[in-house]
Amino acid sequence: MKIFRCDGCEQVVYFESVRCTRCGRTLAYLPDRGVVAAVEAEAEPAGDAAGSVVWRALSPAGGHYRPCRNSTEHAVCNWAVPAADADDYCRACRLNHTIPNLDAAGATEAWHRMEIAKRRLLYTLLGLGLPVETKAENPDGGLAFDFLADGTSAGPVFTGHNDGLITINIAEADDPFREKMREQMGETYRTVLGHFRHESGHYYWQRLVEGGPRMDAFRDLFGDERQDYGQARDRHYAAGPPAGWWEHHVSAYASMHPWEDWAETWAHYLHMVDGLETARAYGMTLRPVPAGAEPEPALRANRLNLHAFDDLMKAWIPLTVALNSMNRSFGMPDCYPFVLTDTAIAKLRFVHEIVEGHARAG
Repeated sequence: MKIFRCDGCEQVVYFESVRCTRCGRTLAYLPDRGVVAAVEAEAEPAGDAAGSVVWRALSPAGGHYRPCRNSTEHAVCNWAVPAADADDYCRACRLNHTIPNLDAAGATEAWHRMEIAKRRLLYTLLGLGLPVETKAENPDGGLAFDFLADGTSAGPVFTGHNDGLITINIAEADDPFREKMREQMGETYRTVLGHFRHESGHYYWQRLVEGGPRMDAFRDLFGDERQDYGQARDRHYAAGPPAGWWEHHVSAYASMHPWEDWAETWAHYLHMVDGLETARAYGMTLRPVPAGAEPEPALRANRLNLHAFDDLMKAWIPLTVALNSMNRSFGMPDCYPFVLTDTAIAKLRFVHEIVEGHARAG
């Protein structure tokens, strides 16, 4: 994630910010330019619908935008719509297929948390040059989201993916529920953003891998995805992961089935590229100095080539060690509770090659 600033007063602001805490200016994310910008209302340009709010971006590039409908009606979105775009919804909200029942207690707040995580996912996907299309734009290969709650459908809501439709149980936005599930499932890491990244992995497996020229290479690394998924799932939940699963997988869940191995590895790759982009934006320099030893050569994140996998790994390992050490200094659990073996790294390299290959082809 890049660092953003208010165009009015230079205050550092966040990707999710809607108002500058220093000068009070309205902020919005401009997806066509990839920046959070200060905006101010002005007279609507000719041709816009009567009564619509039109913003002028205060950044040097300027431009006219409108607030997304989910901003004006529900205050759950901070992405803007270019004024020339006839759609009421921003690029992120157009992907929504089903939103929660907002009459239910706490539903709007839960949906807002979901939207924040979804936008962080989309920021990374768009930055990597991956296809992000709605079902209207691409009926066969588009992406959509359902945000559902238990008790409002035929049965319990299971977070998952089916042919481009990603379903998220909005209970995952509740910290106590998510922590309970994390303990019950024996997971070391469970976040809303992690769910989005994992499920997007299933989607992009269909878009970028299935039936393509690298299927044999996929099966060599991840296994044969044609094995029965239902049987693999039942076996996993009945007996748990196989002994020594960490020697080959990034997580215990990844050992269930090749599809889950790919999705977990994909999610892990997105963790890496977003984390390293943030480190680079802040100009972080890592120079570990073990007790009684000479300092390691300085590793400057702002010099990383994020298109080179070896550079990614060279920076990622010391960064995660530093982050975990910092958390332990505050008495907190490790923020990165993973160990990457050579096999897991080979799978991450495969994901990187798929992503980079698509970017080059595009």
